[in-house]
Amino acid sequence: MKNIKKIQLGQNGPLVSGLGLGCMRMSSIWGGPSPDEAESIATINQALDLGINFLNTGDFYGAGHNEMLIGKAIKGRRDDAFISVKFGAIFHNGQWIGLDLRPNSIKNFVNYSLTRLGIETIDLYQPSRMDNSVPVEDIIGTAADLVKEGKVKHIGVSEITAAQLRKANEVYPISALEIGYSLAERQIENELLPAAKELGIAVVAFANTAEGLLTGEMTVPLPDNDYRNHFSRFQNENLIHNLEKVEVLKHLAITKGVTPTQLAIAWVKEQGDQIMPLVSMSKRSRLAENIEAMEISFTPEEMNTLNTTFAIGAIKGGTYLER
Repeated sequence: MKNIKKIQLGQNGPLVSGLGLGCMRMSSIWGGPSPDEAESIATINQALDLGINFLNTGDFYGAGHNEMLIGKAIKGRRDDAFISVKFGAIFHNGQWIGLDLRPNSIKNFVNYSLTRLGIETIDLYQPSRMDNSVPVEDIIGTAADLVKEGKVKHIGVSEITAAQLRKANEVYPISALEIGYSLAERQIENELLPAAKELGIAVVAFANTAEGLLTGEMTVPLPDNDYRNHFSRFQNENLIHNLEKVEVLKHLAITKGVTPTQLAIAWVKEQGDQIMPLVSMSKRSRLAENIEAMEISFTPEEMNTLNTTFAIGAIKGGTYLER
């Protein structure tokens, strides 16, 4: 297995692995049971061994459980890990109830995160999204104060507009933008992605398989208890239409001797030198497949086929990403 390429976060930021490990699925977010903790810790450690050093979490993942889990996993090998933490989302009884991005709250959140993670400094700290209740200048300004205090090294943002990104970068240099991006979710190409490239901001791209749509394993209809039934993308005629598009991805995967999931990750990786696919995993068994996806390349004809099939608007319906 080859070494994972590195990307730079921001114009003068650190070099990190070009593939990120999303740790969200290692904790219960919506009130259900958490995955096997020992396997999750083993997954983090094996990822670090294989060169994936970017670990992504949120202080609200599992009400702090995710940070404590990562803290256990990196004990004794802090220097091997680059830790990205989102803050500001408020949950109660497993339900999302809003955001709290007030400066005093941010100062409170960071201290809890540092304690749960068992570290002295968070490598990348970012608001989980913006809701206009607090000026961008105040949110990023408070994060900048935490940099001065030595509690945070770099500042990122997540799920914001191009205008908000520019405003945030004026307050303090933004190193990374975390946002959903996939063949099925390309709206950021209109304004947000060009703005990030112009400003030299790295893009941490999650939801590479669009909630499983691009895995090639989805069938019609979904089980009644599947959470994706709440999203219009996975309902009735929309799902039938969307899965017809996925057949093109499946055919190309067979031709190249890889999986549709690997192709979906590879496509994201190919969209720019400063774009990192962020893949959520909770089991070691998926690590090798996802790392191998970083070695896949496309001919111009193959890329044209994918970009044409999955042009903006080609996938019908939306997900929580548009809320």
